[in-house]
Amino acid sequence: MPDEFTFLTDLRAITTHPAAAGLADDTAQLEVAAGTLILTSDTMVESVHYRPHDPPGSVGWRLAAVNLSDLAAKGATPLACLLNYSLSGNAAWDRAFLDGLNQALTAYAMPLIGGDTVAMPAGAPRSLTLTAIGTAPTKVPLRSCAQPGDTLWVTGTIGGAAFGADGQPRDLARYLHPVPRVAEGQALAPLATAMMDISDGLLIDAQRLAAASDIAIHIDLDVIPLALPGPVLDAACAGDDYELLFTLPEGVTPPVAATRIGTASPGNGLTLTANGTPVPLPARLGYRHG
Repeated sequence: MPDEFTFLTDLRAITTHPAAAGLADDTAQLEVAAGTLILTSDTMVESVHYRPHDPPGSVGWRLAAVNLSDLAAKGATPLACLLNYSLSGNAAWDRAFLDGLNQALTAYAMPLIGGDTVAMPAGAPRSLTLTAIGTAPTKVPLRSCAQPGDTLWVTGTIGGAAFGADGQPRDLARYLHPVPRVAEGQALAPLATAMMDISDGLLIDAQRLAAASDIAIHIDLDVIPLALPGPVLDAACAGDDYELLFTLPEGVTPPVAATRIGTASPGNGLTLTANGTPVPLPARLGYRHG
């Protein structure tokens, strides 16, 4: 198929790591030192995870960034990745996608070492999958290890990639080019009791952390660092932030820029306050798959 041949030729141009062997085989051979690997995989589907008119280069960047964000949440060092790609039938789109992907992979030193390509039926939405591999730190901060008495923190700002009433991202650059907090995750890993990235929304991901750790989490809405002015609950329920949500023992100060937004206590579930007054949980805490 000419389209696949063209794409593979373009792909080889960015797949230069020795483990890939020039994509001349069906497997990659990656030499690693003794230790633990962190593996994660994310799929992006057209019209579900990105808009059909989004620039293809930004789609490539975002696919890498969401995987890198998962590695960041474990304090991992990026090692390599694999790409599963549905050919679009549009060689220019495919090349632009690879350009954006390569920019992110180069920026975060995560070489592409293999994967697979498939042809989709005419008119089918694109489906793009990246599997990222990282090396684990000495202490991996799982989301299930938060303790009562811990403090709850978040890096960066919340709600910038949210869609406004006009159906457009409030901060287009934040939506198109999220910044995975790889360095911050590496600095936090030795200290954090639990850590995860915020992909589906601050509140829903905080609820997931509470459930995984079998604790209660309280968040003070007044101190959530907003990316832009606007209703705090809208920002806290929006997705695509790719910031780090983490817990620290009381009295421990994070070694990176972060905002303390809450506490962990015995019990279960998520509670909110604003101006010292309890706030009911919104019906929708964030993005749910299906």
